[in-house]
Amino acid sequence: MALHSVEGLLDAAADAEIRREWAVLAEAQLPSQAGHTSPTNAPHVTLSAAGVVPDAVEAALCRALEALPPVPVRLGPLVVMGARRHVLARLVVPSAALLALHRTVAEAMTGATDVSELVRVDLWTPHVTLAHALTAAQVGEALAVLGPLRAVDGSIETVRRWDPVARRTWPVSGIPTMGP
Repeated sequence: MALHSVEGLLDAAADAEIRREWAVLAEAQLPSQAGHTSPTNAPHVTLSAAGVVPDAVEAALCRALEALPPVPVRLGPLVVMGARRHVLARLVVPSAALLALHRTVAEAMTGATDVSELVRVDLWTPHVTLAHALTAAQVGEALAVLGPLRAVDGSIETVRRWDPVARRTWPVSGIPTMGP
């Protein structure tokens, strides 16, 4: 089942760095988010994901995030998740401000159906995906081509919603973004 999500979008400089990393992987003929060419594809931190987001939950989310200032984030080291097929991502350092944003989103999403265990408070690993469905060998290749990555300081400037059925996004708070 495709999940509705609440996503924190990065500022322009952090977004550009992640897109550069996507391009490095793609140029090496490795799986990369660069291969996902939908205009809705953007580097993001998933703050919540659920099977259904009822209108009342959507309204609560908008109220909770109405006056959201930019939330500072630090893109940290690479992290590999998964067992058979792997996800390669940049860990996002869980600062107090980021954890507070996540908790606010989690509280607003309380009435949503089938909230993923992976985004629940105290279980969430904040990250920005670089590639998914990698084999173990491809993980090694990806680590080699990306080389050592420096920490990147940035911010979450916008929180948006993704509807996998309608295949569209819309801003919930923050600085409006371009695109669908």
